[in-house]
Amino acid sequence: MNQYEFLAPCHFGLESVLKKEITDLGYEIKQVEDGRILFAGDETAFARANIFLRTTERILLKVGKFRAESFDELFEGTKAIPWENYIPKDGKFWVAKATSIKSKVFSPSDIQSIMKKAIVERLKQVYKIEWFPEDGESYPIRVTFMKDEVTIGIDTSGESLHKRGYRKYASKAPITETLAAALIMVTPWKYDRILVDPFCGSGTIPIEAAMIGANIAPGINRSFLAENWKLVQKKNWYQAIEEANDVRKKDVEMTIQGYDIDGEIIKAARQNAALADVEDYIHFQQRPLSELSSSKKYGFIITNPPYGERLEEKEALPALYKEIGKTYANLDAWSMFLITSYEDAIKYIGRKEDKNRKIYNGMLKTYFYQFMGPRPPKRNNTAKEI
Repeated sequence: MNQYEFLAPCHFGLESVLKKEITDLGYEIKQVEDGRILFAGDETAFARANIFLRTTERILLKVGKFRAESFDELFEGTKAIPWENYIPKDGKFWVAKATSIKSKVFSPSDIQSIMKKAIVERLKQVYKIEWFPEDGESYPIRVTFMKDEVTIGIDTSGESLHKRGYRKYASKAPITETLAAALIMVTPWKYDRILVDPFCGSGTIPIEAAMIGANIAPGINRSFLAENWKLVQKKNWYQAIEEANDVRKKDVEMTIQGYDIDGEIIKAARQNAALADVEDYIHFQQRPLSELSSSKKYGFIITNPPYGERLEEKEALPALYKEIGKTYANLDAWSMFLITSYEDAIKYIGRKEDKNRKIYNGMLKTYFYQFMGPRPPKRNNTAKEI
């Protein structure tokens, strides 16, 4: 079976989570860079990576890498790629996105135009035709310049992989599904431990946790661009779906709770959970943070509280984060994990975090604060720190 190289982008600061996911799928890591992982896999990876990976935004089939310090070098380097191995005569192809960082070639529109011309020239020579109908399957191309190194990939996913298909109803400032999954996977949470999100919004963190706990593949209910490519045999997609159904845990029990002060948002969260087929695992409730209490020990708070991006919201943040600290202090032996861009969060929570991970949510620098509680005692009644 042919071997391919794939590029999987992710949030800056969460590369280790995606690396483990890819390794667990059985594929070889070739390189870890800021915000993306390069890995090798056979034909099965087209389907399995798209269907099973929780923390990447898309899967790109890497087709070329070269150095270009001018548009002429970009044209020749692009033309030298064997595009005929990927794009058929009727394929619809375009440069969907061009990114340039610290490179001499930096105009996205010019990059897109020149690369399109180079691909057309190559395919004209190979297919012996002058005009391409482009009425077949889609092959969107993405290119990144980094210090004059050009990396080119074809998007196999289509819509971003954070679009699982369940979030029809969103709150004002939702966290993406891929970021929510990555944050959960950074923590030691397991399905047999209680999890509460007191700022659940439209339910993304609780839903992603339930999907992780029940081992539901994130891409099982959506489609992908590469499904209809001639490059990938249909059986790979059928087998990946069959595998996803086989590994799902049908009888798992979980205690996951989501609170929000907005009753309409809670309704939306319940609808989203139903679409994700995890409504039986999650209890959503209209409830303020101040009412969060539990007699259970060793629970988890994983949450995305308000950041205060608008001035009037910022003024309310000191009181809000004091309330977070007070609530957490009253929970016996719990762990708390929260992501925020609020610089004074720790000051008002009133406790130093055990760990802090910087994560870029788009262009926004955020902090993932981790407050570690003890593990539940083992049967011999010995307790170890997480």
